[in-house]
Amino acid sequence: MEREEILEIFREAGAFLEGHFLLTSGLHSPVYIEKFKVLQFPRYVESLGGEIAHHFSGEKIDVVVGPAVGGIILAYEVARQLGVRMAFTEREKGKMVFRRGFQLKEENRVLIVEDVVTTGASVEEVIKVVEETEAQIVGIGALVDRSGKRATFSYPFYPLLEIEAQTYSPQECPLCQKKVALQKRGSHYLSQEENGA
Repeated sequence: MEREEILEIFREAGAFLEGHFLLTSGLHSPVYIEKFKVLQFPRYVESLGGEIAHHFSGEKIDVVVGPAVGGIILAYEVARQLGVRMAFTEREKGKMVFRRGFQLKEENRVLIVEDVVTTGASVEEVIKVVEETEAQIVGIGALVDRSGKRATFSYPFYPLLEIEAQTYSPQECPLCQKKVALQKRGSHYLSQEENGA
């Protein structure tokens, strides 16, 4: 798929939002990519996951690993198309871990996938979890890299889209200075609100 075709999927799904957003990283941005607008459609996930699977198809992958929540859907689809198993990491007491009986072996060749990369912190957490098992990481695939090439990894990184989206620390955010209402999106903030945070 060409970049414009991938962009069109995100546009059709209504995944590009403009406003004043608090990102999971703690940074603020005038642009938010609502990945679940795309991930709710199996046909889009099949197409996008297929692009990642195709890119890494020569790597003899044994397991595809993604972080909860959005990474689960993508990891499942990429694994399905590669004909291998998937696993996912999730937080336990604030730390990314494997749960639910997921295990990797030293001889496993692992592809890590993520939906949207902003700072790369979540991917680095997954890398650490996989490295602790001594499995071999062959690469990292993502739907969107919005880091402006600031997120760098020790393994080959293949994002389907690279989007320049300005981010600001809360102290330097011009939208805060203009008193534009801050929106919290994503499961991280939803779960906090549900728990009264």
